[in-house]
Amino acid sequence: MIRKAVLNDVNAIHALLQFYARKEELLARPLSILYDHLRDFWVYEDPDTGKVVGCCGLQFCWEDLAEIRSLAVDPDFNGQGIGSALTERAIQEAFYFKVKRLFTLTYKPAFFEKFGFSVIHKNELPIKVWSDCVSCVNFPNCNETAMMKQLRIEDAAPIG
Repeated sequence: MIRKAVLNDVNAIHALLQFYARKEELLARPLSILYDHLRDFWVYEDPDTGKVVGCCGLQFCWEDLAEIRSLAVDPDFNGQGIGSALTERAIQEAFYFKVKRLFTLTYKPAFFEKFGFSVIHKNELPIKVWSDCVSCVNFPNCNETAMMKQLRIEDAAPIG
């Protein structure tokens, strides 16, 4: 079940992000940042156990630009479509807020291509996007792939 994250989910989100950060497949987020941006997150809760097994954030960057970030799924639940469902939900939310451009910085470009994202040069992103990057361990040698999806209101599906 996908739902908006609540305060009790922060530790589970943090654990998921830390797991993939250790594998260098995702950038870690400190707990303080997760609390600051909790309203950005959707989580997938396992209906059998109530455990949060996936998360995805949608962060607004500018009047027409948002980022899908911190997409992670518990490895025991990989291959069940949870990452895809969370990505779809973030895209739906972007439509709801009338975002025109949606981007991601990812180590898994093939995954985002399935949703209509295309590789772009990082220089196409506004400087404001890079404010988080200065605290990254990989700065200034970012090895993530920048991808963009143009959103058209006529393509919007309702958030369900």
